[in-house]
Amino acid sequence: MHAIVVSRQGRPVAPNVSLRSDWPEPEPPRPGWAVVRTLCSAFNHMDLWVGRGVPGLDLAYPRVSGCDACGVVEAVGEGVDPKWIGRQVAYNAALRVERHPGPDEPARSTLAPEYELIGEHYFGAHSAKFGAPVENLAALHGCDPAEAAAFGLCSLTAYSMMVTKGDLRAGQSVLITGIGGGVATSALAIAKHLGCPVIVTSRHQWKLDRARELGADHALLDQGQDWSRDVRAITGKRGVDMAVDSVGKATHLACIKSLARGGAYVTPGATTGADATTDLARIFWNQLRILGSTMGSNDEFKEVASLFRAGHIRPAIDRVFAPGDCGAAYERLEQGEQFGKIVIDWRS
Repeated sequence: MHAIVVSRQGRPVAPNVSLRSDWPEPEPPRPGWAVVRTLCSAFNHMDLWVGRGVPGLDLAYPRVSGCDACGVVEAVGEGVDPKWIGRQVAYNAALRVERHPGPDEPARSTLAPEYELIGEHYFGAHSAKFGAPVENLAALHGCDPAEAAAFGLCSLTAYSMMVTKGDLRAGQSVLITGIGGGVATSALAIAKHLGCPVIVTSRHQWKLDRARELGADHALLDQGQDWSRDVRAITGKRGVDMAVDSVGKATHLACIKSLARGGAYVTPGATTGADATTDLARIFWNQLRILGSTMGSNDEFKEVASLFRAGHIRPAIDRVFAPGDCGAAYERLEQGEQFGKIVIDWRS
């Protein structure tokens, strides 16, 4: 079958990517799993990590990445309701890892779940067909396949960190750094659904203009200045209730200085580096919350899929490519100049 294959690790990634027609089809689905015919797949920053190499993870090459897709269920394994066959679905790429406790382990009541990813640890969805557990699927009958492929992992990540972990309430104010990436644009959609006033930052004016079209209330051009003063001015010196920051080192301290008392700094990544400078005095004096988050549970995925089905959140799509143009798609992802999700359309 056709698949977008990363032949080896390297940087840049694009020269090591090609569309192959001889990639093996998925094995018949094992119990609890389904085989899905891909309609559209979408890129995440994780696709670059797979191409460059994931620290601490020994990946074999050639391999197929892809953590987001929409498709039609073609076959199901033992124990699966056959009514799934023919359904249009999207999938949660996060597979929860179950570890058996040792005899001397303490209670696990506060431990966060551990995940492995379809598209990272296992071959993913940038192919004509892929496999996934049925419990990770959400039925999306009649939805646009490109949007259905684009909403999944980023919307789930944003929803889990903002709503489940961050306890964002309707009407609270939100700051989102680096608007333009998939998680950031998903965070904007979720915040606006909750009626939250939103401030966004970017190094590019055109991205700020696009974010305003999607509902951002205020937009700050990040030229390396301390824009936390602008955030304070916009909020009448109060500060924001939540800062959503996937930029990391370059923006962390300004986010901390932008938070209101009791505010939450939530982060799903750090594209400019993880060794940020912070302000512990502000954190303890203002009783701030620092929350790390990655991906989300299948229950959260069903919740965010319901919001998508109902039209309450829509992903921003940057560009749609044909599978044969996969090299150009990777190049655009590596340039980091996209606004929203890059999608591959497998229907042509």
